[in-house]
Amino acid sequence: MSSYVGVLVSDQWLQSQFTQVELRSLNSKFVSVKNQNGKVTVGDLPPLMVKMKAFSALLTEDEIRQILGESYGDMSSEIDFETFLRVYLNMQGQATGKLGGPKNSSSFLKASTTTLLHTISESEKASYVTHINIYLADDPFLKQFLPLDPATNDLFHLAKDGVLLCKLINVAVPGTIDERAINTKRVLNPWERNENHTLCLNSAKAIGCTVVNIGTQDLVEGRPHLVLGLISQIIKIQLLADLNLKKTPQLVELVEDSNADVEELLGLAPEKVLLKWMNFHLNKAGYEKTVANFSSDVKDGKAYAYLLNVLAPEFCNPLTLDTKDPVERAKLVLDHAERMGCKRYLSPKDITEGSTNLNLAFVAQIFHERNGLSTDSKKISFAERMTDDVQISREERCFRLWINSLGIESYVNNVFEDVRTGWILLEVLDKVAPGSVNWKHASKPPIKFPFRKVENCNQVVKIGRQLKFSVVNLGGNDIVQGNKKLIVAFLWQLMRFNMLQLLKSLRSRSRGKEITDADIMNWANRKVKSTGRSTQVESYKDKSLSTGLFFLELLSAVEPRVVNWNLVTKGESDEEKRLNATYIISVARKLGCSIFLLPEDIMEVNQKMILTLTASIMYWCLQHAAEEGEVALSPANGNGSTYTSDTSPAPSISGEDERSSLCGEISSLTMDDAASDITVSSSQCENEDTEIATAESHA
Repeated sequence: MSSYVGVLVSDQWLQSQFTQVELRSLNSKFVSVKNQNGKVTVGDLPPLMVKMKAFSALLTEDEIRQILGESYGDMSSEIDFETFLRVYLNMQGQATGKLGGPKNSSSFLKASTTTLLHTISESEKASYVTHINIYLADDPFLKQFLPLDPATNDLFHLAKDGVLLCKLINVAVPGTIDERAINTKRVLNPWERNENHTLCLNSAKAIGCTVVNIGTQDLVEGRPHLVLGLISQIIKIQLLADLNLKKTPQLVELVEDSNADVEELLGLAPEKVLLKWMNFHLNKAGYEKTVANFSSDVKDGKAYAYLLNVLAPEFCNPLTLDTKDPVERAKLVLDHAERMGCKRYLSPKDITEGSTNLNLAFVAQIFHERNGLSTDSKKISFAERMTDDVQISREERCFRLWINSLGIESYVNNVFEDVRTGWILLEVLDKVAPGSVNWKHASKPPIKFPFRKVENCNQVVKIGRQLKFSVVNLGGNDIVQGNKKLIVAFLWQLMRFNMLQLLKSLRSRSRGKEITDADIMNWANRKVKSTGRSTQVESYKDKSLSTGLFFLELLSAVEPRVVNWNLVTKGESDEEKRLNATYIISVARKLGCSIFLLPEDIMEVNQKMILTLTASIMYWCLQHAAEEGEVALSPANGNGSTYTSDTSPAPSISGEDERSSLCGEISSLTMDDAASDITVSSSQCENEDTEIATAESHA
């Protein structure tokens, strides 16, 4: 990363055990012991850890080596930063125990040691393998490898080429990846394999997966816990895709007729909606308990029996509720579900043991097969009216995915609902402008008193003003009230600020000036022109951008081998434009760009999204040029930093000119401010600096 975003790890609980100061210190120590191959082994840790203040007076180097030997048979085993943190906590527990610490230290130690080994659930693996065998059985390329045997590690071996994961993403959210961009040869070289995984990780982020601390090398090596974790997220997104009012307006039956209740439903996470749906039917069936989770509350199988009896009474078995044995009841429940069309992914044991992921998947399947909701046309019409602004909906999606990709503690399910407390916006501001938030004056949800929400949002506006955002007509209460147009306008300025800061940090190596929108467009035009092509665009609203040809030429200019021109159309019809736009997005992600726009944004020349795409390509190009020139821009990936942009999947083939061009490209961006202002004002139909001021007039 080129602007500080903090040290992040994939396990939120693990991250919560350390302050950012501690994480940065530990990260620095971890990097310091990397060997010539850029790797850290278990054997490297004892001499490092014995020097740390936390252990130096309590544990000897031999004791540390002995503790590690109990968890690792091979001291030459490679470890990542997250494992290092777990080792550190383990050692803290040992030190605490040596001092006669709290009674629960032994149980804490046991938990730490267990997670150190990255154990995986065989039941979950078998379930995901079954899912893959069913949904990808007819894939032209993968059918030669399927079905996979759940009892083996075939899943992890097949995942190493990246094709399986890319295809699975397209099953979860169809059309996310243009399959023409996937390298699908039987035998891939290392660059092609890396391209597939780069495409996979950037596309996974674009559908809502959390991929912090997962790098392409982790997937190339087929690390089971990381591969399974990513697959779990992808499948979960697929199974929960319809649990929103836009896809299933019948869900409005779960709430009263008031707008407040519907807005509350809009803000719920999909799994919470699923629980609400389940309890709605259980209440009708006379089940007295409330199911609050997909683990302990469903272990006895009774909730499932009631649910299936009310949804599919024709397949009801009277013995289900009379059975005393939970395992036998779980078996009867699964038989009932299978008769109504649900595929059997889990075993009776998975139900009785309370496997959260598998039980959630089971309930989601039941919902898909038979949701039992009313077809009341009045209610459905009301729900559809709540989500009918296509443009706002697209922008909400973009900002939601972008925020979630930053690695903040909170997770956004619905931007317009989740930002109303102000807390998430403060987290984002602290991420993109570290130190800008006064946390002593912030209130963390759940917030009982409305004025606390206003205080949070007032601080958001204040910081925006300090960052020179246009916040005319925007007050904290507008955010609390959920004013969509004002929220979108503020978030756009926030996203744009983050984007320009990334570029500025690269330019700082040559002491360049502030970068502008016009600089980015001028860079893109020069880059395309440098390859001998004549295509040039005047602004971010240039209608010729709808064909996609300019962006394909730009991508080809920064990495000649990444575009297959045999797949490119002339972009004359809407269908040809769509094909090109879909290809552009996948090629950019394959290159390493983290982008969240849709093909429609290119086809309709949405200038905001066009700017983000151009800036992302520019950022990748300059960052890659710096890396090729051995300019240290940021800590190496894999040490706990956010994976925002993988390095190039292949070395640049434009030779020394490309590697030595960084300073020239950056310095040439320094331009006359007046000319820059003229370019921007003439090229944008709506000045970004006055968007908030005018947003209300558009409402």
